[in-house]
Amino acid sequence: MSETPSDIEAEADRAAASGDLARAISLLDRLSSTAEPSLALWTKLGAMRRATGDIKGALHAIEKALALAPLDFSALLARAMLLDRLKDPGAGEAFSNAIARLPAEENIPEAMAAAVAHARMRADQHRAGIEERLVRAIPSGLDRSHEQRLSRFASNVSRRTRHHHQEPSDFHYPGLPEIEFHDPAHFPELAALEAATDAIRSEFEALIAAEAAEMVPYIHYPERVPLRQWKELNNNRDWTAIHLLRNGSAVEGNARHCPQTMAAVAKLPQPHVPGASPNAMFSLLAPRTRIPPHTGVANTRLVCHLPLIVPPDCGFRCGATTRQWVVGETFVFDDTIEHEAWNDSGELRVVLIVDLWPPALDAVEREAVARMIAATGVSFTGA
Repeated sequence: MSETPSDIEAEADRAAASGDLARAISLLDRLSSTAEPSLALWTKLGAMRRATGDIKGALHAIEKALALAPLDFSALLARAMLLDRLKDPGAGEAFSNAIARLPAEENIPEAMAAAVAHARMRADQHRAGIEERLVRAIPSGLDRSHEQRLSRFASNVSRRTRHHHQEPSDFHYPGLPEIEFHDPAHFPELAALEAATDAIRSEFEALIAAEAAEMVPYIHYPERVPLRQWKELNNNRDWTAIHLLRNGSAVEGNARHCPQTMAAVAKLPQPHVPGASPNAMFSLLAPRTRIPPHTGVANTRLVCHLPLIVPPDCGFRCGATTRQWVVGETFVFDDTIEHEAWNDSGELRVVLIVDLWPPALDAVEREAVARMIAATGVSFTGA
């Protein structure tokens, strides 16, 4: 009675278990040439060849495995480790490719932990080397905007960062640029807002001291509404807002205490969308609170932050760019690109938030967009 492929593989396993790797490899070699080899067989043969020091033979087997399953993480990692042993210049890229297919942490076997840590380190080195070469190639004498964009181009090519897309929950207007933080030069009106920082902060502090503020959770949806992003922070007082303008209307209980703030905000190019905008508010983030990654409602408006009170250990990320709030220095970002914020300090963080038209929308589009969004009845602040 002739041996089946299963019989041969079982015999190879017994030989390996007894320490006779040469016989085990011989049997698997025979099986690979006479049967339809599987991913598991090639992987097993690669491991046995590596154990005997036949690194090139092991690499041949692993590449056969990858021909069957090009995205298999274990095979990709094995290939990178073998190339590393051979001091092959392609090892760095191989580690980078393997890490790109890394499964969730909880799915990584303990036995692979050291190899995964090594792979991460080598992938990081490889990407850093690529980015360093690209940065050196950037011409000198460029303005800040060009330098920032070219530096980001370098980090995207090296895969240290990636391009983040707009993901509005409700309104996506086609053709608008996907820019994380917009050039402040496009918003000359913000200089006057920054100049009013001390007055705005004083009005906020007086409002709080008088206990006159109408303060509500920043995220405030009815319990019946299914929430994709806000389960932990919905109706949570750790992130609160004092609205001055909400969905296009003044919140008189707060606004009347802040005349200088309201005057400064009135000079900005804010969207006027009946039932949705303009909006302006003091955003209060409690100590040791983190706002999880999320995206906004519409790419037809941008969001501006004017930091008023910023303790240490606070930060803000939009897309792949992280920034620190600096009191009195505005920044404008696209909130339909994934963003998050944190206050790891023991003190309150306060930012004035206003919405702005994107510069890429011309006057005709602004009017049309405002009419169309208003027709839906959807607000920008949710409630």
